[in-house]
Amino acid sequence: MLQAARYLLGSPGASGFGSKSTADEVTSACPDLSSLTAIITGATSGIGAETARVLAKRGARVVIPARNVKAAEDMRARILGEFPGADVLVLHLDLSSLASVRAFADRFLALGLPLHLLINNAGKFSHGQLALSEDGVEMTFATNYLGHFLLTKLLLGRMAETAAATGVQGRIVNVSSSVHSWFSGDWADYLSQVTRRKIAYDATQAYAVSKLANVLHTKELAVQLREMGADITVNCVHPGIVRTRLNRDREGIVTDLVFVLLSKLLKTIPQAAATTCYAAAHPRLAGVSGRYFADCNEAQPSPAATSRREAARLWQASEAMISGGITQQGGGIPVLQPDRNI
Repeated sequence: MLQAARYLLGSPGASGFGSKSTADEVTSACPDLSSLTAIITGATSGIGAETARVLAKRGARVVIPARNVKAAEDMRARILGEFPGADVLVLHLDLSSLASVRAFADRFLALGLPLHLLINNAGKFSHGQLALSEDGVEMTFATNYLGHFLLTKLLLGRMAETAAATGVQGRIVNVSSSVHSWFSGDWADYLSQVTRRKIAYDATQAYAVSKLANVLHTKELAVQLREMGADITVNCVHPGIVRTRLNRDREGIVTDLVFVLLSKLLKTIPQAAATTCYAAAHPRLAGVSGRYFADCNEAQPSPAATSRREAARLWQASEAMISGGITQQGGGIPVLQPDRNI
């Protein structure tokens, strides 16, 4: 009850910020970011766009990868219209395609730019029936998690080099959702069953699985970074409930009524981008890694998201998937075969 009241009132937590804080506010005390380069996925609208706008305002060079290059160019123009001296680059990226992720990484690395911040923000909610990516992976999982897993892996070397050369700690921010707590089963079995159409496709469950994967990825990546000795942190954030394009696609009388009734619980986009910007830039989080944040304060993810065993299991399965470890069964339906001996 106290937590709910604090959320509604926007009362600040230990960080000094709360649910009503905005991205502009949480970065106002940040050092000048003009020496930093940030890649922000999903930055053509909503939370990602506000994150890009605020980091550009603070001086960071912003790279916007997007499947829709025109939308990204429009976003670039909006940022330049507000901040004429901003440095904003646009590159093509389709996160649902592993080939596209590799092509993007190659193009970015070829530019010879440093990389200080990687914000894995892009998210997809698949409506309707089951859809598979060109790699045979359930589309929501492919876009929200697996593409980001590969992107992070391909860019880690550049981030480590940048941190070592500049003395500026690199930061990775994975944008998840409290919806990750809506799934508590066996994610590997769920993906296998739904991909083979052995169980009915549920878009909300698929989204929850992908967001759970984001949290588990953060947990295991933090361990891997420590073992590498890389001066890079990784944290995961729940931005809050906000009406973005992700849920605006579900238009209708019932949806509109729900949003009216819940209007007091919904965040504005500047408020929803605050936790991402806090994790990406605030000095308070120097050296903090492997944590989950909500309303700009550390929070507890679901029990399923805290398992080191499941985090390691997901990592191994993901490595197999990006290496082509997907078998064909059941009339050509791709099936994930994770190692269950972890």
